[in-house]
Amino acid sequence: MPMADVYNIDRQKVSEIELNDAVFGSDVNRDVIYDVVRMQQAARRRGTAASKGRSDVSGGGKKPWRQKGTGRARSGTSRSPLWRGGGIVFGPQPRSYAFKVPRKVRKKALISALSMKCKENLMFVLKDFPMEEIKTKKFKEVIDRFGWGKALFVIDQSYPVLEMSSRNLKDVKMIRSEGINVYDLLDYREVVFLEPSVKKVEGALLA
Repeated sequence: MPMADVYNIDRQKVSEIELNDAVFGSDVNRDVIYDVVRMQQAARRRGTAASKGRSDVSGGGKKPWRQKGTGRARSGTSRSPLWRGGGIVFGPQPRSYAFKVPRKVRKKALISALSMKCKENLMFVLKDFPMEEIKTKKFKEVIDRFGWGKALFVIDQSYPVLEMSSRNLKDVKMIRSEGINVYDLLDYREVVFLEPSVKKVEGALLA
């Protein structure tokens, strides 16, 4: 099984943690990763584009001219799609773009993304992240000490002081272990686990 070094916030190695090979040492399946990321992006689409059909356009209540005798083509309304200012034929309407992929595929994609980060040495484990007061400057000092760029923090429970200290940093995001997802793992270069969250993620994916 792969091993990971556990650091404190001073970048000192304090211990090692054994990682489950089925979660952090699996083969990387890029096809399932693609499917799940596409699903997540589709669910985020607002789908609010809308156009007016002939029944939605105002006006056009009066027949433009009589049915027969004018020599012109018959017409029932000036809001016909054939007319300038008329309705749109088969135009976009509000809709949901969301779709689902099987649960097993989502789990496999998440395992593949975690394994990829582990193999690329972009996964880090912190023993803890003690902060007694909300200080963005102190949080940023730890980020710079490790040389992290765009970092995703995976925490095992709510840490209000820690979360509020990081929220003004645009390249840092904190999520609970149960909210870990493929899109965020790919969107952020480094993934930083608090030690208790590793076992929680493993337990959820192996259940």
